[in-house]
Amino acid sequence: MWYNIDFDKLLKLVTPPFLQKKVFMVFVSVSLEPIKTIYNDWIINRDARLYNLEHNGQVCYLRKVLNDRFDSTQRRIQIADGNQYDRTYIYTRVEQNPKYLGKLTLHSRSDYADTGVDFIVYAPSSIITENNYAIEALVNEYKQDVKRFKVVGL
Repeated sequence: MWYNIDFDKLLKLVTPPFLQKKVFMVFVSVSLEPIKTIYNDWIINRDARLYNLEHNGQVCYLRKVLNDRFDSTQRRIQIADGNQYDRTYIYTRVEQNPKYLGKLTLHSRSDYADTGVDFIVYAPSSIITENNYAIEALVNEYKQDVKRFKVVGL
């Protein structure tokens, strides 16, 4: 590739033969160290940006990114659709519309279809306790802005 540079080989190629003494070559090689450091940082940053460009907020890619970062060996992090429960409304006496409640299950605010989350990230509790904010930040980086989520322990 055009960006693969072997600085030691390049130094040997561009130095005239009469200057290729050991002291001179060591001096120029040491002088190139800051450039080598900047080049290595650029390579690392380039690889990280290419990884980010290869992945997006689709479920398969988001799950892969989360597992690569937080659970690379066992890959236990999963993503599922959010709960979409319908609301059961209770009427007041003034409305005079009695409703038999029967068996009623209470859910959290984020479990309902109209105000709930769009997807749920399931991860082992040990990973969540260590990296909760990092998981949320990574999901926020890749997800669409209109999507809402929550992180739940297994």
